[in-house]
Amino acid sequence: MEAALFKLSIWVIPLIMAITLHEAAHGFVAWKLGDDTAKRLGRVSFNPARHIDPFGTIILPGLLLFTGAPVLFGYAKPVPVNFARLNHPRRDMVWVAAAGPGINLALAAACALAINIAPLFPGFFANWLSFNLNNSIIINLILAVFNMLPLPPLDGGRVAVGLLPPGLAAPLARLEPYGLVILLALLFIPPLIGHQFGFDFNILAWLIGPAVKFFYTALLHLVWIG
Repeated sequence: MEAALFKLSIWVIPLIMAITLHEAAHGFVAWKLGDDTAKRLGRVSFNPARHIDPFGTIILPGLLLFTGAPVLFGYAKPVPVNFARLNHPRRDMVWVAAAGPGINLALAAACALAINIAPLFPGFFANWLSFNLNNSIIINLILAVFNMLPLPPLDGGRVAVGLLPPGLAAPLARLEPYGLVILLALLFIPPLIGHQFGFDFNILAWLIGPAVKFFYTALLHLVWIG
């Protein structure tokens, strides 16, 4: 039981922090750029309860984890943003969308730096803190890279819509109502098919794995003091 609680704590705490800061960052930047929708609804908050979706954040990932599914997936409550109320809707949409992945990268860097002070604490706590910080780096990098994939409604899709010429942005924007279905199909169907034939068709790992590994290695090398 103690081992299970230890393992749960070193993953759940960093995950909740990463999700909370990601969603709060979207709302905060939207508020500062003219749309106070998220602010009025209490979504510019460090309270995890404001952002956690009971099914998407807890039940779904838990079921996938305990059933040994080839892909782990979850989501938080989307932060409501009225892009039409932004001061410069097309330009500001890019900043609002990029704020979530941006804060995840910043948190990953802060945790990488903090790993250097973890050994200064007493034995058990130092070990627990080191695992939390390391897992926080991994989780935040995965969230940042995954969310920057150029498919609406992911943040990267909205950044692309804001930056591309109108002739290219409009067709991409029209994918948003179907983006989640496309994403889920890419995440789950190839791995399930590959599992039946003994092949690794984990498209998510292929798409974001190299970037996550690169940033992880780079961060630890940049901030390593010892």
